[in-house]
Amino acid sequence: MNTTSVITGATGHIGYALVRELIAGGERPRLLLRSESSLFEGIGCETAFGDITAPETLPAAFEGADVVYHLAGLIAVGDDVGNDSDNPAWQVNVDGTQNVVAACKACGVKRLVYVSSVDAMPPAPEGVVMTEPARFCSGPLNGTYAKTKAIATQAALNSAGGGFDVVVAMPSACIGPYDFKVSNIGVMVRLFMKFRFPFTMNFGGYNFVDVRDVAKGLAACAARGRPGESYLLTGEYLDTAAFIAVLAQLNGHKPPALPMPHRIADASAPLAELYYKVFDKTPLFTRYSIRKIMENGLFSYEKAARELGYAPRSAEESLRDMIDWIKTNEKV
Repeated sequence: MNTTSVITGATGHIGYALVRELIAGGERPRLLLRSESSLFEGIGCETAFGDITAPETLPAAFEGADVVYHLAGLIAVGDDVGNDSDNPAWQVNVDGTQNVVAACKACGVKRLVYVSSVDAMPPAPEGVVMTEPARFCSGPLNGTYAKTKAIATQAALNSAGGGFDVVVAMPSACIGPYDFKVSNIGVMVRLFMKFRFPFTMNFGGYNFVDVRDVAKGLAACAARGRPGESYLLTGEYLDTAAFIAVLAQLNGHKPPALPMPHRIADASAPLAELYYKVFDKTPLFTRYSIRKIMENGLFSYEKAARELGYAPRSAEESLRDMIDWIKTNEKV
């Protein structure tokens, strides 16, 4: 049976990988775009124009769809969160998700695969391996992004019923090819490739996953995910020093010898955030990102492996492919 799939957020890192994954599986996905994009020329997909914050634009894109993959979201680096019209993260992550759900129901969509984040889960104590939560609550979380993703995730799950079901996927920090928009981690990778990352960090760490593995996991969520369930689509945990050492080795040089202490990173983060905002740069060091790498980053993808056949590759393989992709597609 042919499946008609719609993807929001297709121009993002995971989104582009999902487009390629679905096409490789024989589908011709329909992409919800806010404007024309050259990324998808000649690769066998449909396009529809609309915006998840403009609900009147969604039904035309969702009509006739069996599955909607909702990836569109806004990563915010601030710590404050509100539910008013002046908060872009709320508009996109919460209101936008509610608009997507309403359009799915109006158009008779059978399944929504909602792409949440591990950030929507409260961190467990150090050393404890985390699994999928029973509910998503914003109260214990810090930061605009985490709070809005938790609220949107639970709202999506609560919306199921009447022939409409919801499956949630929670990726960790994404690496790998197709980094057209230059992700936060992509900034660091490119700096290493240009020999412009002069220090290492002896604190923190995070869980890294390849966008191609996340894309396979999302397709499996649509095909085999159990209604009302959430799945961690995570990968390998690396402490920050090990991550930097892998990057250095893949670029053929020694890791930086100069360490940046945690207190210096904390103190410089507000100034870094101001710089990113003034010069419209992709953020690398922010108070939020520093806090996240200090939290527990141990996640189990055993449920996804058992129920979806999920099998992520190593972080080193992903970073090697990411570097090769950047070399091929950019002048670095």
